[in-house]
Amino acid sequence: MTAKLPFEALSVETLAARLGANEALCSHIGKDTSRWNVREVGDGNLNLVFIVEGVAGAAVVKQALPYVRLVGDSWPLPLKRSFFEYHALTRQQARAPGSVPAIHHFDEGQALIIMEYLSPHIILRRALIEGRQLPKIARDIGLFMARTLFRGSDLHMATKDRKADLALFADNVELCDITENLVFSDPYFDAKMNRHTSPQLDRIVAELRADRDLKVEAQRLKHIFAANAETLLHGDLHSGSIMVTDTETRMIDPEFAFYGPIAFDVGMLLANFWMAFFSQRGHEQNGKRDTMRAYLLDVTVETWSVFRTEFSHLWRTERTGMLYQKSLFEDQGDRLGAEQALDHMLHQVWTDMLGFAGVEVHRRILGLAHNADFETIADEDLRATCEAKALKFGRHIAVNRRQIHSIDEVNKLAALIERENRI
Repeated sequence: MTAKLPFEALSVETLAARLGANEALCSHIGKDTSRWNVREVGDGNLNLVFIVEGVAGAAVVKQALPYVRLVGDSWPLPLKRSFFEYHALTRQQARAPGSVPAIHHFDEGQALIIMEYLSPHIILRRALIEGRQLPKIARDIGLFMARTLFRGSDLHMATKDRKADLALFADNVELCDITENLVFSDPYFDAKMNRHTSPQLDRIVAELRADRDLKVEAQRLKHIFAANAETLLHGDLHSGSIMVTDTETRMIDPEFAFYGPIAFDVGMLLANFWMAFFSQRGHEQNGKRDTMRAYLLDVTVETWSVFRTEFSHLWRTERTGMLYQKSLFEDQGDRLGAEQALDHMLHQVWTDMLGFAGVEVHRRILGLAHNADFETIADEDLRATCEAKALKFGRHIAVNRRQIHSIDEVNKLAALIERENRI
């Protein structure tokens, strides 16, 4: 038996020597390591990411670190998150073919995944900051969410398989803990690693942290997140976890995958489009971005519509799990009963989605992990104005989510707040 090598972090200098005999990597880029070009491109909060180019092609090597990269070794984190990312990617590929990078190799001991190099794709968030209007993202993302969330649930899966998966992903404890704290709790008090644009936002931050209704709602959402194991989630589906061209959309980085509420991925994703909307005024150096703002609101409408339509289609054609069995409805000639149950489920997803979106906006402005939509606005006063509007919007949709009935209503609110001169 070959001895298991201890974990060792890769570097640009050591990668070729360490992985030069890896057949999966060599088959995609070539065996001559002297002609490999290695670049470290990881700009996320957790991991090392390398692009490795050879005479035959290119691949990505992603390796987990035993700590949170954004913070350092003072915040240890288990390497097993690469295990969950690998297993999530394989399931997403099976449930929504072509929506994630192809996996070439997984090494659990070294916590690394070798996967397809996506080119000329760029990160969606960067494209939106640049003002690009991508024609396919709403449809592609809506289909991905509907297919992965439906097919990973008791609506579709065999009970034995679903429970085995639930047990497997239940061990992703530490990354769930990050979400549970950084998204639902830390933004609402003076947590140690919080930060915000100061002093410009100090007043509104104090108001939000004293807002009893908001804090109670955030904790109710945390309760739903922790207790409602409906389906296998991506767990971190935002505009920084999506790579795009004008013709293709791929989802990446599902290391936060676990079983949770269907609405969570949807809310987190739509929140990022709304944040991009509120950030546009900070990116108008080369002219007004009214058309970009309109485009972003249209994207939220289409994404939600595609999600609903595809989820409904799968309900009618692939509802083979233990929930809402056809033997109780269609097989009894009661198709309307099945439609009533579908309406109830989609209404609950809608309501909870708004709540998750609201707290996602808050944590990206008040917590530890901010996003580049706002952070790349150099003028701090202008940045704070954009952020304050987003915070106001997030509070409204989180607290009033049960009284909001359509995506158009949400977008009219966003447009009204964005036009305000003062917050």
